[in-house]
Amino acid sequence: MSNKSAKTHKEKEQVWTGRLLKSLIILFSWMPYRLTQWVGAGIGRLLFWLPNSNKRIVQANLAAVYPNLSPSEQQQKIKNTLIELGKVTAELGAAWCWPYQRLTPLLKEVKGQALLDKANAQNKGILFLAPHMGNWELIGPIVSAQHTATFLYRPPNVPSVESFMVQARARFGATLAPTNLRGVRTLIKALKNQEATVILPDQDPGESGGVYAPFYGRPARTMTLVSKLIQKTDCIALFIVLERLPKAQGFCLHYLPVDPKIASTNEQEATSALNQGIEQCIQIAPEQYLWGYKRYRKPPKTMADIYKS
Repeated sequence: MSNKSAKTHKEKEQVWTGRLLKSLIILFSWMPYRLTQWVGAGIGRLLFWLPNSNKRIVQANLAAVYPNLSPSEQQQKIKNTLIELGKVTAELGAAWCWPYQRLTPLLKEVKGQALLDKANAQNKGILFLAPHMGNWELIGPIVSAQHTATFLYRPPNVPSVESFMVQARARFGATLAPTNLRGVRTLIKALKNQEATVILPDQDPGESGGVYAPFYGRPARTMTLVSKLIQKTDCIALFIVLERLPKAQGFCLHYLPVDPKIASTNEQEATSALNQGIEQCIQIAPEQYLWGYKRYRKPPKTMADIYKS
């Protein structure tokens, strides 16, 4: 097969993959919330029973982070984590398609509201740090309802889904900025205008966008963007987590403080403080963290790659 034919085949494959994903998300959006939880749990159990990359990555991450668990405890944690992953997948229908009036009843409790009130009173930009915890996709509608907001996003692996994703995330008035220099400039402008921004602080920043910092005692590439944004704009930073409640009850929204060291000009100190804050967020509901993400990809040359062992 020629390079041109292979490229055309790949493009067609991505188009069909995109159509399938959009159809699934729309199908999920037709379901009542309780049914999405049941379907999501079923997806998670299938991921646990069948060989797949998600299970392998979750297993590698949990073994690195919780090395003292017994084999049976590890297996139970893997299963519970994959069930939560299945739920957040099924919740994409609500996160990307539901009107705000239908989403509002899902928010049952807010913790740390005083932190947000204090931040709002300072008339500065607010940088919300949303780790891959609980349902990070639903944080967008919540922030958009209260602030003029800009979200930093990474284009998906399936390009044909990008326009659908951008429209869905922006449907409540948010501005979406891609993870490039232009997007960072958009964030800086928004923060200087005393607006709100949301970024996922545990995304891999690549070789040039971060440094190695301990995450559960193991070096992980960690973005320096957070400290640079605070330094450039004098904004207020807060962690934000949307915890999934049991038995399809809905969600609890958490606002958590950041360590002042997160704004340090010392990159090692700032990124270490950032990861410590992410770890504190994870403690809210450890199995709701996205352990299916390769947080330890591209380790230092002196360390083994846990995803290849």
